[in-house]
Amino acid sequence: MASSLHNLLSKIIKKGSLTVRGSGGEQHYGGGGGRTVAIRFTDEAAERELVDDPQLKLGELYMDGRLRVEEGDIYEFLALVKDNTLSEGLSFGMIWRSLIRIAVSQFRNRVPINHNRRNVAHHYDLSEKLFSLFLDEDWQYSCAYFNPPGISLDEAQIAKKRHIVAKLLAEPGQRALEIGSGWGGMAMYLAESSGVDVTGITLSTEQLKISRERAAKRGLAGSVRFDLQDYYYLPPRKYDRIVSVGMFEHVGRLNYRRFFNKVNDVLADDGVMVLHSIGQPYPAIINNPWIEKYIFPGGYIPSVAEVLPAIEKAGLLVSDIEILPMHYAHTLRHWRERFMANKEKAIALYDERFVRMWEFYLAGSEMAFTHEAFFIFQMQIVKKRTAVPDNRDYIYEREAELKAFEQQRIPLDRIAV
Repeated sequence: MASSLHNLLSKIIKKGSLTVRGSGGEQHYGGGGGRTVAIRFTDEAAERELVDDPQLKLGELYMDGRLRVEEGDIYEFLALVKDNTLSEGLSFGMIWRSLIRIAVSQFRNRVPINHNRRNVAHHYDLSEKLFSLFLDEDWQYSCAYFNPPGISLDEAQIAKKRHIVAKLLAEPGQRALEIGSGWGGMAMYLAESSGVDVTGITLSTEQLKISRERAAKRGLAGSVRFDLQDYYYLPPRKYDRIVSVGMFEHVGRLNYRRFFNKVNDVLADDGVMVLHSIGQPYPAIINNPWIEKYIFPGGYIPSVAEVLPAIEKAGLLVSDIEILPMHYAHTLRHWRERFMANKEKAIALYDERFVRMWEFYLAGSEMAFTHEAFFIFQMQIVKKRTAVPDNRDYIYEREAELKAFEQQRIPLDRIAV
């Protein structure tokens, strides 16, 4: 084994048990009492590359099959590392690469270039068959709401839609806008449950096609429409309700003022918006380089402290904030288990390297919620304080009504074409 890797692991792994098999045979690290994981390197160069640039190379080595998990899985390995302190053992290579990434990040922040369409296509214009392998029956590609605990993924995704729509206080005859409409599930639920006219906008051509097909199948073409549209170029039209779920992570921190200024432009004076987004406990200096390169180019997870000033400067008010700490960890675990259960189908769609990349992405994302204090925040945003009640009882009362609606709603797969 490369001496640099041996020295690094000796400093890091104190709790749990890690077995590493590589060029120099088998080495053991940790004092036990935690997770037990075994990994293998296929070549000595991989060991050196990992030490020089772990943030990028760990994922790349796993994708390429040069780092293999032989006991446990990739989530358990990532979690084992995070269970231990990382305050020691930084190599020169780690330090200088981090400094370069900070400099590049600062440069990009000062020279904002709108690549929204390209960035969205990188992730969301993959084959629809891929997402069908692990999402729920409504194709909700955002955090579910496991209330009560222990419910299925499908039940939790319905609970998420129910919870958000209850906060919107939607009423028949209103006009609603969904910014980042995905595969159309939220827009259709909102229209059918509350009698509102919904416009959903997306930058994904694949999602647009499927959304329109699904709305037509439900007979909602007259009340739900989907457009290929960047939020910044929305025409001047007022909406009574605005919802955005899992899209704000792609806005970019330099564009928060732009985003909320546009919300202010199109939200009616007595309107209500619900913003659902991943959050992190403090502003990040740089994005994870592997996620940036392979999964979400141009994305950024905000802290609440970064979002609130932009809302205030746009002349908007926050009427409610709810933090959901672990619901996305549960969601990602369901997705990863479903994806790996359909591993052979995913390989047939793409290849083994892609499947390892996707597994690493899902495992690393789950670890961010279990070990790095990431969370979901839901912000209710208004122009007038009187637009919403001064207590939260209405949310639970409306959820009860929506549950009754759900009992009578016909599932999409039972609707005859």
